[in-house]
Order: sequence, then structure tokens, then C-alpha cells
Amino acid sequence: MAREYLKKADLTPASGASDVSAIVQGILDDIEAGGDAKALEYAAKFDRYEGNVVLTEAEIAAAAAQVPEKVKKDIQFSHANVKRFAEAQKATIEDFETEVIPGLIAGQKTIPVEAAGCYVPGGRYSHIASAIMTVTTAKVAGCANIVACSPPRPGVGVAPAIIYAAHLCGADKIVAMGGVQGVAAMTFGLFGLPKANILVGPGNQFVAEAKRILFGRVGIDMFAGPTDSLILADKTADPEIVAADLVGQAEHGYNSPVWLVTDDRALAETVMKRVPELIADLPELNGDNAAKAWRDYAEVILCADREEMAATSDDYAPEHLTVQAEDLDWWLDRLTCYGSLFLGEETTVAFGDKASGTNHVLPTSRAATYTGGLSVHKYMKIVTWQRATRDGARPIAEATARISRLEGMEGHARTADIRLRKYFPEVNFDLSVEG
Repeated sequence: MAREYLKKADLTPASGASDVSAIVQGILDDIEAGGDAKALEYAAKFDRYEGNVVLTEAEIAAAAAQVPEKVKKDIQFSHANVKRFAEAQKATIEDFETEVIPGLIAGQKTIPVEAAGCYVPGGRYSHIASAIMTVTTAKVAGCANIVACSPPRPGVGVAPAIIYAAHLCGADKIVAMGGVQGVAAMTFGLFGLPKANILVGPGNQFVAEAKRILFGRVGIDMFAGPTDSLILADKTADPEIVAADLVGQAEHGYNSPVWLVTDDRALAETVMKRVPELIADLPELNGDNAAKAWRDYAEVILCADREEMAATSDDYAPEHLTVQAEDLDWWLDRLTCYGSLFLGEETTVAFGDKASGTNHVLPTSRAATYTGGLSVHKYMKIVTWQRATRDGARPIAEATARISRLEGMEGHARTADIRLRKYFPEVNFDLSVEG
């Protein structure tokens, strides 16, 4: 049967989106021209903060002293898991060399970028975990300069737990500045910071647009939209857990889609009844976000069987994908488009978001069709090299000369010719393209 929508979204994350590009471009231009002083003007306007921008060791220590020991241990636990997973990822890419043909050796070398700028949201929610995810992976990759930047609260500064996490994970500098001005500070090397080679981390639409505009001038992790999550559930799933997981992700924001895809009508109907009840029990701000996301962006889709469920999921290419169904290995083998996959009810998106070790900076808005999320590899350049003996260069030069002439690139051809004449003066090479 065709997909049946038991609940259809009225809106998409792009619905009613304001055009922020001109605003962001204007701020970036102002700050690039005006430097530190202009960035401070925007910080006073948007962050409503006029304290120290680059935190001192004393300020970092004072912030750490405010973090309860139990929270410190949780942050340390999360950091250890993220670090362990990042180290395992790094080990999957090795330098190597191979003899392509006799006398021609080519190789691969991995080189970390010099400077990483890690944006850590700190507005409505203090994203402690984002500091762990971004700074830890940059450190494991081997970046020499790591800057963590987070919005300060008016008259208070950056949340102490964010400062503690960023410092623990290896940030060389911690910057109290948010929004476009924070991104600009890292990119342009303001306040004595190194100019970032790559910008990573989640943020609001202004931060995301700033990264999009700056891409090419610097690297970025990915283009980001509102977070999204999909659950695949069959008749064996616990509807209470499914409903709780949908609500847990819907609280991210009013435009954060959550989707349930199932082949069991009874489960779908139970979940649709429970979600509003669970939302009503949330604290006011969280509940307001979740209620709007569920009302306007959520979908519940009934499919004929698990193959149709998997095809539907691949079409949506969710940022977070949870499977609560029988035969988890089948789903692991079959599914192809997702940012991060959570198999079985014993794990959940929040585990990956906070402490299990996999990264929570992930592709949104169907970007999972072509990319994965933030990893240690994002900070590493995979470059190639080659060298050759003169005998090894001979067939390469001959082929290069002829292909170049066929393309009409005579200058290229002559770089091969000159070597052949020098290395093999006794040989009369036929480097024309005829015959």
C-alpha cells in the first residue's frame, strides 16, 4: 500500500523563514572592516554583555569552581566517551604509500588543520555537550589552536559548565561572544585569536547563515537547519517510550520536525494520543516548543511493511534515526540515509546528544543523503603525494603528453616532453595524438 499519513505536517522548517542573509552579510562586513571595536559594539547590542571577551585562566578557574562536582564527573564521563570514539575514528585513516606502476610511488597523508573555531550555543539552552563534541574532536584530530566561542548571558557571562567543559576538552581560548559577531571573531582572528581554518558547531539561523556565507573562505562542518528526528517502530515497540522519545526531540524548538514511521496502526494511534499528554507535563518553555513542533511539523506515517518503512526513512534522510523494531541487524544493513542511528529501545537520541561518544553535530534537512556528521575527520586534510624514478616517469609522461594535446593543453604536454628529452635523449618519442 502507499504511505498513509495519520498525521501530516502543515509546515516545513523552511516555511516562513525570514531572509537573514542580507543582515548577516552586513554584520560580517562591518566587523571585518571595524575589527575588535565593531565586534564589541555588536556584542553589546545583541549579547548585552560588556565583560572580558577572551577569558583569562583566573576566570576559567573561577567558573570551574562554580560547577558542582557531580556535574563535573558527568562532563568528564561524556568527554572520555567522545574522546575514545574520536580516537577510534582517527585510527581508521592511515598514511600510506603504494607503487602504482614500477617506479612511480604515490601516497596519502593526513594533516590536521591548524586552527578550529568551535561555536557552542548558550542562549535558551546551555549546550554543554556541544562544547564536548566540538572541542574534543578537534583536539583528537591534532589541531594546534582551538577556540571555543559561546554567547554570554547579560551581566553574567558564559555558563560556568560550558567554560569548564571547553577547558577540560582542550580549548586553547574561550571567547565570551555569541551570534554572528562570535563567528566573525574566530574567522577574522579578532582579539588576538588565530584565524580559524574551520568553523564547527550548531547555532541559530544567524550563526548558520554566517557559516554558509563564510564557507570557502574557511571550512565548515556542514550547512545546518532545525534539528529533526525519525523513529521506525513496529508492533514490538513500547508506545510509551516511542512517545517520550518524540517529545524529547520536539522540545529542541518550535520548528524541529519529529516523525514516526510504523507498520502498526494501533501503536501509531496510541503514540498520537500520548504525545500531547507528555508535552503538557513538560516545563512551560520546553512544552511550548514541543507543542508547536508537534502541531505544525510532526508526521505519523503508516506503511505496509518494514521495507516500505525503510524506504520512507531513507527518503526523509533524518538527522537522528531510531529503530525500535525486531531484527535490528536487518535495519542496520538496510538503512542508508541518516546522520546517526540508534538501534533498539536501550539507546536513544539523547544518549548520543549528551554522553555516549558519537557526535551530536549532525546533518539536517536531508543533508544525510550526502554527508555524515561532525567527526575527527572533518578537521583533517587528506592529501596526496607522489615521486618517481626516471624509468617510472617515462610511461606517465608519454600518456600525459598525448592526453594533454588531445585536450588542447599544449603547455601541459610540453612539461612532459621536456622530461622525456632530458631523461631519454636517445629515444624518438611519438607524442602526437594521430594514429
